[in-house]
Amino acid sequence: MDGLRWSASFVVFKRCGSCIWCSLCSNNSDHRSIFPHIGDCGNCRCACCFIRRYIMNLVVALTGASGSYAAKAIVERSKWPVTLIASKMGKMVYEQEAGPFEELEEMVDQVWQDGNLAATVSSGSVPTVGMVVAPCSANTLGKVSAGIADSLVSRSVHCHLKESRRVVLCVREAPWSPITARNAASFSAAGGTVMPISPPYYMGKGRMPHEISVAEMIGFYADHVLALFGQEAPQTWADVRQWGKES
Repeated sequence: MDGLRWSASFVVFKRCGSCIWCSLCSNNSDHRSIFPHIGDCGNCRCACCFIRRYIMNLVVALTGASGSYAAKAIVERSKWPVTLIASKMGKMVYEQEAGPFEELEEMVDQVWQDGNLAATVSSGSVPTVGMVVAPCSANTLGKVSAGIADSLVSRSVHCHLKESRRVVLCVREAPWSPITARNAASFSAAGGTVMPISPPYYMGKGRMPHEISVAEMIGFYADHVLALFGQEAPQTWADVRQWGKES
């Protein structure tokens, strides 16, 4: 829920005389101080519930490829509330690489099961900021590039494509077979973005490999992914370059 805090300043709050805290506010005094109540008597709801309904979410999906820490980094850095989807293998790989999946669930606004095709994000009528699949397996890339939508992950990707919204596939596979390369080209031609999990090594500001952590490198990558949706990156090549500064 921390991802919702950025939205508070955009809503005018009014306290009525008979507010009822939502379950999140009831159990978190810090949250109550950040989100005062809104609404008129008789139809009252707290501000966090108001924001959750009316502020668009970024959809983040995990599939069964390695590189699960990228999903965690994206969720941690997103200025938007996050709707999370994970395939069965996506959860399994995440727990092997990044820790308990429940901890990731606690960081997001909504969680949907991959088999739930009745979820809100299964419809193009529900507005979103966009969608990221991180990590994206070669199998998922193949399915969505062929128009297959038999799971919530693939259906959500299809919805974002047909609604002309930004959708980014963070593919984790190396080397690529000719089939994977063709699938990536097909997906890009359909309006999507394929962004392999390849850390921007230049962001290390000249530090040697032993002086920078994997988590930090993946963080740079996550910042770049979010920049594709309009979120300002903390630093860019212009901030870290050590040569070629003369025009």
